Amino acid sequence: MNWSVIIKDFITIFAVVDPIGSIPIFLFATASIPAALHTRFAIRAVVIAALVLFGFLVGGQLILEALGVRLGAFQVAGGIILFLFAMTMIFGESKPEAEQHEAERDHLSGAVFPLAIPSIASPGAMLGVVVLTDNQRFSFSEQLVTAVLLALVLLVTLALLILAKQIHRIIGATGANVISRVMGIILATIAIDSVFNGMDVLGIITLNS
Repeated sequence: MNWSVIIKDFITIFAVVDPIGSIPIFLFATASIPAALHTRFAIRAVVIAALVLFGFLVGGQLILEALGVRLGAFQVAGGIILFLFAMTMIFGESKPEAEQHEAERDHLSGAVFPLAIPSIASPGAMLGVVVLTDNQRFSFSEQLVTAVLLALVLLVTLALLILAKQIHRIIGATGANVISRVMGIILATIAIDSVFNGMDVLGIITLNS
């Protein structure tokens, strides 16, 4: 695995996890919680999200194979879903705003919802880690690199949540909104690439190397 692939995979994981977009959710969810517990709250949310995402990384493809779903078809479907997810990031209600509304409806139910799921371990993130660890396309060492990249993004997420108040003072809600939409544009490009790769695997088209 060369550095360009590693950087691409890191950007993909960073875009679908969207650590910066989770900062306003964390601030909202901890508004009524003593400041002394904020770090523990952040750790709990990231650990739960990590368990979910690593569970999909290890077992997601096995489940698909048990159902008889070809990875090429999954890549095409996944690319379409990721593209639609990216469109909501670009044109729809921003991630912080949408999930703050969910938090309001659920009366700040804690670190599990909506912070760990669906803010950090989003459907797009679950799908992304499965596509990036395709057993037919990637060796064990390459999948291990992806797992390390996921762990790195989760550590970045944890650090950002712990520093959430200081970061929010700097970028504000508008800054978080802008960054989330830029990540959506990047993710849309990656999603289209996933669709073409899936069609190549299925033999629908042939991509030039």
